[in-house]
Amino acid sequence: MKRYKGYLIDLDGTVYRGNEVIESAKPFIAKLNKKDIPYLFVTNNSSKTPAQVAEKLTKMGINTTANHVMTSSLATASYLSREHLGKKVYVIGEQGLFQALKDMFIPVIEQETEQADVVVVGIDRKITYEKLAQACLHIRKGATFLSTNQDVAIPTERGLLPGNGSLTSVLTTATSVQPTFIGKPQPEIITQSLQRLQLSKEDVLMIGDNYHTDILAGIHSDVDTLLVFTGVSQLGDLAHVDKKPTYYAENLQNLL
Repeated sequence: MKRYKGYLIDLDGTVYRGNEVIESAKPFIAKLNKKDIPYLFVTNNSSKTPAQVAEKLTKMGINTTANHVMTSSLATASYLSREHLGKKVYVIGEQGLFQALKDMFIPVIEQETEQADVVVVGIDRKITYEKLAQACLHIRKGATFLSTNQDVAIPTERGLLPGNGSLTSVLTTATSVQPTFIGKPQPEIITQSLQRLQLSKEDVLMIGDNYHTDILAGIHSDVDTLLVFTGVSQLGDLAHVDKKPTYYAENLQNLL
């Protein structure tokens, strides 16, 4: 395998499964830290702040910091500050998304009488009909429609549960408006991650367990990819895809 100057690493299914660490990930991250190799954990999870993600990893025995985390919420906030600077935003989401918008000084509307310029949807496990109704009305009145990611289901200890893509599809059906997605497999989050690392795409490897999010995100961004069989996708799945990952492996053991 080629030697890379930096790494983009998926979390769920690659580093951990729910609240259980994948043991092969621990020595890999330890080697990155020891060799001072730049890396980012790139996650579609919009519910947690980078500090919360880092805290979870630390409790699992993986030494890292919030500066090593790129969430779909951070990528969405950066996209808004670049493409919709000063625009008023109606938000469906959880703490990670609201905090990211706050940190970027993006105005979030709170009164129902205000018209939003942009509607942003992230995972919201306290979703209500009224929240969806408000978002629908804003979109129908011309608000730009953004979604943190298109994951239709998320893995939990209970099994696969509705993801943000499922919530987003309600608004798409109700308004006939397609959103702009920010997270994997779209290239926006990868582009921002490369900028954070200050590395060119030729020098970075994207690692993940899900072909349809992690690997396609790398392929769409012309970044080399490594598929690990510790989560969603397995070796047999590669027979049914047009574009193969650059590499594949059972896990992250002995990668460096």
